[in-house]
Amino acid sequence: MGLDIYAGTLTRYYSHNWKNAVQQWAEENGYTFQKITPDGDPVADEEELSPAEVQGLVANWRDQILAAVSQPGQAPYAPWPEDNEKPYYTDKPDWDAFGAMLLVAACHTYNEPVPPTVEKGWDFMEHPMIARLTADEGRVWSLFRGATWWLPLADAFLFQAPLPTDDTAAIGTVGGLRKELEKLNQLAWKADEDTILNWTETEGYPVDGTVGPDGHYSKADIPEHTQYDTESLAKFAFSMFWQAMRFAEEQQVPVLLDY
Repeated sequence: MGLDIYAGTLTRYYSHNWKNAVQQWAEENGYTFQKITPDGDPVADEEELSPAEVQGLVANWRDQILAAVSQPGQAPYAPWPEDNEKPYYTDKPDWDAFGAMLLVAACHTYNEPVPPTVEKGWDFMEHPMIARLTADEGRVWSLFRGATWWLPLADAFLFQAPLPTDDTAAIGTVGGLRKELEKLNQLAWKADEDTILNWTETEGYPVDGTVGPDGHYSKADIPEHTQYDTESLAKFAFSMFWQAMRFAEEQQVPVLLDY
């Protein structure tokens, strides 16, 4: 199952009023798109709530979460706007590139050499360097602690909480994500923002994928490539996370990992 990154309102996300990078590409090139499960079966349609119902539910969830994380004696966090019209950002790093970004961060944190390549489909959380930083109590990175949501708050912290779907997740903040990305860039590349923004075009998987008759697509699904350049994949994913973080700051919306 692939990995997408989304920055936008929760109303749009849960109303399915957004299209991931593959869906956009498919539409632009005349293909149909069908999400499938890891077993190859089409994803069943869920019973839909109206956008107004979704907005009410996520606004209530937002207010409860902000009340829970606000500090005693301080002004409560201001709620971010929720609607079904605000713009959104999305792109598709896929798991191999996300893992490569974590590997580069871990290696530079401990002054260890970055492996030149990673295997296609590698289990990156089992890599000794990534596991080391994940377990390091003195260095808490939301990216290494399983965070899949970052709320549009300037303060940096990480917590566990139920999502609007009642699933429990690790949730960080956009302010914390910025600090982590800035730290990684300083450790590894010291790149300016224009360079970072270009990495989605100049770095990444060796070739673009194609959409098959069933609509399945992933840039990682290229049979002739079994290894990828670690630094190139890391920069590719980093650029997408940076763009999502900047978009979330400007629009005051959450960042989510979709998979």
